Amino acid sequence: MKLRRTLSVSAVTAALIPLAVAAAPATQAAPAPKMPTCSDVDTAYGQYHNNFFAGRSFGVPDTVRLGDEWHAFTATLTNVSKKGLKSFSLLARVDSNVYNDGEHGLSPYADLQYWDAAKREWKTLRQGDAATGGIPGPSTLKPRESVHVQLRFRVREGLSHDQSYDSYAYLYGTFVDRYRGIDCTTSDVAGSTFNLRWK
Repeated sequence: MKLRRTLSVSAVTAALIPLAVAAAPATQAAPAPKMPTCSDVDTAYGQYHNNFFAGRSFGVPDTVRLGDEWHAFTATLTNVSKKGLKSFSLLARVDSNVYNDGEHGLSPYADLQYWDAAKREWKTLRQGDAATGGIPGPSTLKPRESVHVQLRFRVREGLSHDQSYDSYAYLYGTFVDRYRGIDCTTSDVAGSTFNLRWK
């Protein structure tokens, strides 16, 4: 589970920077240097520890059957550190980890939505062919403060049977930290892995 989370968190942290640029007005959308993850900054030292978040979720089933059925779950991220988290952002994703050449993630066959409490409606998250996207939320998270998100997903028919899928449904919380004099991003998740069933 730790390996799965590390791979997923690294992949989505990298995706958050283009999201911020895309959301900026055209006059501010000039290319910006990519911000490293704090783990990348710390590679040679092994002393950086992400002890900022406690994540929990409720409702992700152990097994998901391919089809039209939605699976709703609630994900919560809590700031358990003693400092406020700045430049905080939320992103959700349904996908599977890919470890070998020739394998494919399940995201193109997944649908993902979050509940917009203000408008009282489900809103779809999709970027290209991936079931992922940013979710409106607070830009800071104070110590002991939590953020709760209602999500639902499904995996449609058509997914190839010729490989196994290390599947997950995650809510990611990311913020900008400063480590060894460098601004860097750090993330953690709430959610769970699940198995697929074709019949």
